[in-house]
Amino acid sequence: MSHQIHTMAYSGDTPWHGLGNLISEQQPIEVWQQQAGMNWEIQSSPVHYLTEHSAEVFSDAKVLFRSDNGEALSVVSNRYQVVQPREVLEFYRDLIDLGGFELETAGVLKGGKKLWALAKTGEEVMLKGNDLVKGYLLLATACDGSLATTAQFTSVRVVCNNTLQIAMNASEGAIKVPHSTKFDADKVKQQLGVGTQQWQGFTKKVKQLSKHSIHPFEARSYLVNVLGNKELPFHQQPNLKVLHHVYDLFNGAGKGSTLAAANDTAWGLVNAVTQYVDHERRARNTDNRLESAWFGTGATIKQKAFEEALKLAA
Repeated sequence: MSHQIHTMAYSGDTPWHGLGNLISEQQPIEVWQQQAGMNWEIQSSPVHYLTEHSAEVFSDAKVLFRSDNGEALSVVSNRYQVVQPREVLEFYRDLIDLGGFELETAGVLKGGKKLWALAKTGEEVMLKGNDLVKGYLLLATACDGSLATTAQFTSVRVVCNNTLQIAMNASEGAIKVPHSTKFDADKVKQQLGVGTQQWQGFTKKVKQLSKHSIHPFEARSYLVNVLGNKELPFHQQPNLKVLHHVYDLFNGAGKGSTLAAANDTAWGLVNAVTQYVDHERRARNTDNRLESAWFGTGATIKQKAFEEALKLAA
């Protein structure tokens, strides 16, 4: 396992990223920990360095490393609060036992630098043409300073496995705990609430998008706003090939693009962009694609796509 970039597990249908070990549904947390490659701890050691005459210790920092193979993960401040792999999964224990949640996928990215788990909340909405969207709760953290411990509600469109954060802005649907603060799972869940309010707000907006028809010119202008340079006309965009491709996804080539809710609608525009980001945008590997789609530039693009579509449908 020491040379693997990622280790993951999933239950049910193959997840959109196509990675992981398949396990049967409703397995205990301990099985998930084993199968997702999260059965190790993050340990720390002082930072040592060599001078010409002696070995010294740098007291303001520590090295974080894996307990199972000794591989270094990062060098951080002594004040850095670590979230252990088991804590990511334990976060869901009472939600599963009492709240009806169900773990669907979990794992490790970047050799252990990023840890995450995703559980179904049981919420879902059916749009026109049997276009089903399900609600999820994602918990993710990193030990290299690249990501605060983040709990956020997200959605997956079943027909194409496109993912979209449910939060309408930075203060809704997501709680971020910086690593300067100790992670308190109970407090985070209390701040999140059960998610029903966020989900109801999200479904209202999704239905609004699915009812708003889009003209081809309007679609091209939207794609420039989301993916291009607003100062240039469509035919002069530096990434014109990408814009044409995403327009084609909207115009019938995308998964689920011909369903009634998406066909020539603002909802169809959003899903053309999310399909491109989640499944087709250039990435070094699937590992990087998943990281970008959830935590990086891909997530930012998708949020912008949703916001711009809401402006069209207002």
